[in-house]
Amino acid sequence: MKREASSGNMVEWCLPQDIDLEGVEFKSMASGSHKIQSDFIYFRKGPFFGLACFANMPVESELERGARMKSVGILSPSYTLLYRYMHFLENQVRHQLETPGHYSHLAAFYEDKKGVLCASPGSGGSLPPVYWLPSIHRYMYPEMKITHPAGCMSQFIKFFGEQILILWKFALLRKRILIFSPPPVGVVCYRVYCCCCLANVSLPGIGGTVPESKPFFYVNVADIQSLEVEVSYVACTTEKIFEEKRELYDVYVDNQNVKTHHDHLQPLLKINGADREKYRRLNEQRQMLLYSQEVEDDYNPCEEDLFVLFFLEQNNRIFQTLLEVSASQDKTLTAEHARGMGLDPQGDRSFLMDLLEAYGIDVMLVIDNPCCP
Repeated sequence: MKREASSGNMVEWCLPQDIDLEGVEFKSMASGSHKIQSDFIYFRKGPFFGLACFANMPVESELERGARMKSVGILSPSYTLLYRYMHFLENQVRHQLETPGHYSHLAAFYEDKKGVLCASPGSGGSLPPVYWLPSIHRYMYPEMKITHPAGCMSQFIKFFGEQILILWKFALLRKRILIFSPPPVGVVCYRVYCCCCLANVSLPGIGGTVPESKPFFYVNVADIQSLEVEVSYVACTTEKIFEEKRELYDVYVDNQNVKTHHDHLQPLLKINGADREKYRRLNEQRQMLLYSQEVEDDYNPCEEDLFVLFFLEQNNRIFQTLLEVSASQDKTLTAEHARGMGLDPQGDRSFLMDLLEAYGIDVMLVIDNPCCP
């Protein structure tokens, strides 16, 4: 799939020709892209994930208003496949800018990869399912290695700092999280991915009552109707108008500023002592990993594995405790339980109450609230 924006966004060429690409011309080139030279963008179209590479080249043409802008992209039911083809797409968008109208490389790519990319037009209700990672297992690690560039998680940690613990809580509660940033949007799409990685749980019986944590990646005003019916998602946008549409999101992230318009979620915006301790432990483990990588030649886990496992283990510890308490005779969750889960009995009281409600866990919270007599 390829697109240009000389006289407005339009799909110029695609294979297969009978696939529904309505709206893709806006999803594959972010609003504001005319201000930058190149970018990449992840998005969703129905049951598919998309990756497009964008480039902008100055030309001496009044018809093209002095600039030729194109995107070349692919759709696949599996997000984990897309990063493999980033280099090809970057080369092809440059090729399309320099020699417009020559699609033979793209056609050959489609013929070679269509069995892998699994695009099945005209199959009605039998479209392939969307694959994501509701839980992490060892056999998934090889696939995860190709979903993002090295350093994606460390950039996420450096960018948000302690606030990743705020995002972690909202992600675990399956809130609708919208991240705003001006272009380039590629790195912001990776923040969407990292945010979803915060909420993995691998315990059986957990998560059946809550919606899947969905990465929508880039969204624009054309997605408003579909976002209106979503109860949980993580997405990013370059369009500031979304901030005014509060009914579409629970949490709005403007660069590094995390905020919510819901009064009952306000307490979750405060960093507490347990959050700082978790952040300290995460950084300590990262430093130990960097040291071990310097002194050992053998294979050892990468930082991405460490990041995912850190939050997976944290989440499992919380839910293991909650399940044990719910199976006990008195079903009483105490301050000692909260501390054992790595939570602040007072600072995380609101988070715990929301968590119990969201996951339908039957326990009685008996942590005193010092603000109330």
